Amino acid sequence: MTALTTLTALCPPPTAAPPAPDWSEVENTLGTRLPQDYKQLVTTYGPGQFCDFLTLYQPHAPSEWADLTGPMPARLRTQIEEVRQAARRPWPLPHRPEDLLAMGVTGNGDYLFWVTQPSGAPDHWTIAVNEALRAPWFTYNGTVTEFLVDVLSATVRIPMFPPDLLDGGITFTPAQLHSTAPTTAPRASVSTHAIREWARANGYDLPDRGRIPIEILKAWEQANPQ
Repeated sequence: MTALTTLTALCPPPTAAPPAPDWSEVENTLGTRLPQDYKQLVTTYGPGQFCDFLTLYQPHAPSEWADLTGPMPARLRTQIEEVRQAARRPWPLPHRPEDLLAMGVTGNGDYLFWVTQPSGAPDHWTIAVNEALRAPWFTYNGTVTEFLVDVLSATVRIPMFPPDLLDGGITFTPAQLHSTAPTTAPRASVSTHAIREWARANGYDLPDRGRIPIEILKAWEQANPQ
């Protein structure tokens, strides 16, 4: 049984996924081949969110913050080192920034990256997750489809993911039904730590970890317009 078969049994995909991207064109744009499991995953599910929390980047997505072929992956790669050096005590990185290709984001501003080594063997790439480009980092030794299976079946616990992630059930919501998608994740240039500090200063009761409620994200965005 493949990981995709297990995933679709665990979390049924939409009955009608959008047309598959032109993968040759996508890979030419990125300058690299992509893992076969990711291409099958996108073709099966299309754009959307798992458990109203986890969004995979898609080729040519309409929103820049979730566009695999847009500027966001390169921007995040640059910001990793900028954020680290700006810290009072820079933390060690488990992977070189140039080996990281952003491919997902969560509602808390956690980022998912492929560790693109070996560079010529994308089907052997592993997954790295971190919290708003800061420490801690979590490395998963498997494909993104296997990662989703283990996260959604609670086989693997990702430290920066909220403990109540699966309390609402294991779901996939297609993007066209998710009108609030651009506001469910903090803007890439702002850390969740900054949002939590703002929330506490404005009377919100918010723990150090866990999902930031949508109402707080919306209140922060209204108070801090771009």
